Amino acid sequence: MAPVGIPGGRGVTASLDRPGSDALVVACPPHPQYGGTRSDSRLEAVSDALAPEVGCLRFDYGPWDEGRGERADAENALRWARERADAVGLFGYSFGAAVALRAAAEVGEAGPAVLSVLAPPARLTEHLDAVAALDALDCPVQVVVGERDDTVDWEPVADRAADLGHAVERLPADHHFVGQRGRIGETVGPFLRGHL
Repeated sequence: MAPVGIPGGRGVTASLDRPGSDALVVACPPHPQYGGTRSDSRLEAVSDALAPEVGCLRFDYGPWDEGRGERADAENALRWARERADAVGLFGYSFGAAVALRAAAEVGEAGPAVLSVLAPPARLTEHLDAVAALDALDCPVQVVVGERDDTVDWEPVADRAADLGHAVERLPADHHFVGQRGRIGETVGPFLRGHL
């Protein structure tokens, strides 16, 4: 794991797992105001599942900015990864899932080759409307939800993703996926690797 700084003027720091990889996945953490960091166990599970051939850039957001700055952080991390890897994917969990969806929809040609989101909330702020973002994506998308998740309103995201023909996986879990680290890796890792 190599520490890196992400340009963009927001003081974003990241950990790069397997820095020599030709393919990278950028991983967006959960809500920073609730303790979400790049060391989140669900992000680590995905990174572990990508080994040994795919690297993972797990980053911490800069100062809280109600979704705007956090989305910019993800966009900057995507651009950083695109400059260093032949293929780039994107993953996000919870708040990070909404950030990932919006960032993927906004960056155009710098967007990911593949996107997977875990426990995505339908809408958090005016800057993080996950359902609307799905309509702007032209890469393979996987939406993974916990069937017992009553923390976020994930159903509109899963429904719209299914309508658009994207992969929707329902796991027997709550929002935090307690005890499901292995299952997260087994579900997300192969999907991302298969499209990179």
